[in-house]
Amino acid sequence: MQAYYADHFVLPLPDAHRFPMSKYARLRERLISEGILLPENLHVPPAATDGQILLAHSHDYLERAKYGALTEREMKRIGFPWSPQMIERSRRSSGATIAAARTAITEGVSANLAGGTHHAGHNHGEGYCVFNDSAIAARVMQKEGYIQRAIVIDCDVHQGNGTAEITHGDNTIYTFSIHGEKNFPFRKFPSDMDIGLPDSTGDDEYLALLEVGLERALYAAQPEFAFYIAGADPYYGDRLGKLALTKAGLAARDQMVLTMCHAQRIPIAISMGGGYAPHVEDIVDIHLRTIQIAVEFAAKW
Repeated sequence: MQAYYADHFVLPLPDAHRFPMSKYARLRERLISEGILLPENLHVPPAATDGQILLAHSHDYLERAKYGALTEREMKRIGFPWSPQMIERSRRSSGATIAAARTAITEGVSANLAGGTHHAGHNHGEGYCVFNDSAIAARVMQKEGYIQRAIVIDCDVHQGNGTAEITHGDNTIYTFSIHGEKNFPFRKFPSDMDIGLPDSTGDDEYLALLEVGLERALYAAQPEFAFYIAGADPYYGDRLGKLALTKAGLAARDQMVLTMCHAQRIPIAISMGGGYAPHVEDIVDIHLRTIQIAVEFAAKW
């Protein structure tokens, strides 16, 4: 299986304790050291171009983001201080999902070792998300003629408001989000299907609702391609999550999503989404297991 990364584009973060960027480099290191992926299966993606980003975002927002002309309030909404590195990394993260999607068309499964920036809307960034990689990649794949219909399966603990807003009224991209109902964002933009969960939801209830939701979403969407945001933040130890899934429960979630897509021969591009557990290695464990399961399915394709 091929995977794409941009963890060497380092962001200077004053609140790195809240957003542990080191998880991305640690994930790549462990994937190699544990033999899950070979070094030659890991690639630095090209940056998403202006033209690709404009398939999901407004010209005004892109230009002001590129040149550091966003207001203080807009930057506070994003949560990162502006820097050229921030824009480059955000381009590369979107480029990684584009590259993973192109690869998955022929190989069945591929992954971005970051991404899942689902809070970025058409004309704004939000919640550590500058550009919406899933929406951009879906539109790129459509424009390049690879697919006509796609689904975004969003299992991050936070609702995918930006993806829902960008694709609102577009019946060729179906958005499905299962998330903490009382968690961020507090004003949610409706997805095509939302499953809002109460705080402290555990493995059994989560998996039962996910199974029913996925069956209905895949039937409604009739997709040719899936973008899967496999957040680590539904984990019970996550500082920003509020749900109570175990690592085994999260692995079962990944297995379910990939099994259902594989059964219908729907290629899938995976992105990592959020993860804010106090111990970075817990986040890495969860992401690593997602990739390990994906490798197993890639071998079956």
